[in-house]
Order: sequence, then C-alpha cells, then structure tokens
Amino acid sequence: MLGLVVCGAAGRMGSTVVRLIHEGAGMRVVGAVESLNHPQINKDAGEVAGVGKIGVPITAGLAPLLKGQVVVVEFTAPEATLEHAKIVAQKSVPIVIGTTGLNQKQLNEIKRLSRRTRIMMSANMSLGVNLLVSLMGKVAETLGEDYDVEIVEAHHRFKKDAPSGTALALARPIAEALKRDLDKVGVCGRKGIVGERTKKEIGLLSVRAGDIVGEHTVIFGGMGERIEFIHRAQSRETFARGALRAAQWLVKQKKGLYSMQDVLGLA
Repeated sequence: MLGLVVCGAAGRMGSTVVRLIHEGAGMRVVGAVESLNHPQINKDAGEVAGVGKIGVPITAGLAPLLKGQVVVVEFTAPEATLEHAKIVAQKSVPIVIGTTGLNQKQLNEIKRLSRRTRIMMSANMSLGVNLLVSLMGKVAETLGEDYDVEIVEAHHRFKKDAPSGTALALARPIAEALKRDLDKVGVCGRKGIVGERTKKEIGLLSVRAGDIVGEHTVIFGGMGERIEFIHRAQSRETFARGALRAAQWLVKQKKGLYSMQDVLGLA
C-alpha cells in the first residue's frame, strides 16, 4: 500500500488529505509535517484531522520520514515547499505540490529539482478546473481579439496570495492563444479614473471573504453578448481527492515536472 507523507498536515488542505486517506483511499499516512513552532507539533495527525488517533505524530522534520515507497503531498507555504522539494530530490522521492504563491525564481528551482525526482505541481487539483484550463486556449483562439477577457476569483479570508494560482492558470493559455504577455497585459484590480479599457488587457480581480472555498469566473465579453465559464468548489475534498489521484499516478512516472493536466490526460 502506498504511503503518504503530508506536509502542512494541520492546515486546511493537509488535514483534509489525512481524513480522506483514513476514510479509505487505498493509501496510508506514514508521516505528517508542520513548521517547528506550530501549535499542533507532536499531536496525532488523525486527531488534528478529526478522525481519531492513527498513530502518526506531526513532526517538524521531513527527511526521516522518507523511507520505502512513499509520496510527499505538499500544501504549505512557498519557502517551506522549496525546502521540502530539495529534500525529496536528494532521495529521489516523488512529491505532489499544491502550494500556491511561488515566485518565478522558486518555480525555476523546482523545475531544476525535477531532473532528480518526480514532481507534480498544480495550483488547483480539481478535475473541473483542469478541464476548464484545457479549454481556455481554444476558446480565446476561436473568439479572437474582439472579446474582452476578465477573470474574477473568490476565496476565503485567510488566503495569502492574489490573484489565485488558479486564476493565473486560467489566464496563461488565454494570453498564449492571443499572443500576449500576461505579465504586461494582466490588470489586477482597478481604482479611480483608469481610462477606457485597453483592447489587450486581461483583468484578474480578487475577492476575499468568509470561508469561500474557491470560485472562478472567466468572462469573454463581446459587443452584444457575453460568454461566462464558472467553476465553484463546494468542498476542499475536491482538491484533496485530486492530490491523492496525482500521488497514485506520479509513482509510475519517470523523473520530471508534471501538472494536473498530465495526470488527467488533458495535456
């Protein structure tokens, strides 16, 4: 049975992963990791996840847990994720990364580390979102320059990065299809007298409120009509199940960097 080491085990996503494995995902939790000063350190990962004791304490060290056939599932912060990626690369252990907010330098380093192990990294693990991402380039290419593109994303009040990694993942294939540089044409919010909307810009608007799990709306606005693609996540289980599916898939692959598009056969 495949063993999973969950990094960020006391967080919203990590604890959901632990719970789903316990409820019967055909895998087992063999390790749980959190930051050194986290209040849940040394507590049982199952109790923290609300499923009772599973005999796996939450610890601060990843390296000692990488024994046998295991996959690391990572939902932490960018700095911790990069450090964990370096550790698994040294031991050639596969890792599924769901952390968002990584900067370009960190992403480049993870790509380099993928030469030494198997890495699956995705801003969003859900089947629905990844299907939507796979459609965006074709939609933009078909509609062309006459349709304005706006992406609105909404998440819970605790989310630290904006726009969301999923919003950026939706925007990139649109920008590529329209031959635009997203770093130059992306507009993250508007305020004041900003003037008429430019033809090339792609809007990326963020909402943070309450306990919203995740909502993304992609708008293609033309003169006389508007096309909207909407994805609403109703539970974090959607993302956790995707991460577990990715872990099972990743152990069968060669060294390299993969995305959820690869896992689902959409690439």
